[in-house]
Order: sequence, then structure tokens, then C-alpha cells
Amino acid sequence: MSRGFTHARLACGCRVVFRDAPEGRPYTIVVDEKSAGCPSPLHVRDLPLYDYREALRPPTRYLPSEEEGFEEES
Repeated sequence: MSRGFTHARLACGCRVVFRDAPEGRPYTIVVDEKSAGCPSPLHVRDLPLYDYREALRPPTRYLPSEEEGFEEES
């Protein structure tokens, strides 16, 4: 585990645990207890939480380089 953390409590009141993950990732975050007052439908007990924000993930494919010297004909 990273720095000895085993669990944490989210602002909504849900409790999450950190587990070792496959595929070369350091750990997986799993909802251990869902809070009764949690408004998020994504927090489901015993299911992992995933980060879907594209800005924080590395690109999965490379963009083609721009061609230089291209001019439109009119």
C-alpha cells in the first residue's frame, strides 16, 4: 500500500479502502461502506471508484502531426 493508508472517509460520508490492483497500477479504491446520506449514485458498496476525468489521464493514442505547407485552392 502507498504510504500505509488502508482506508479513508469521503466528504459525503462514504468509507473507502485501498486495495492492491492488477495491471501495474499501485492500488484500487473500493467503496467499503456507503453513507445513508450520500447523494452520489456512483458510490456502490464493494465496487471500485474510477476517475473518468480525461485531463488527468495520459492519452491513449497519439494525435497525427499537422502538415505544414498546406494551402487551400480557391
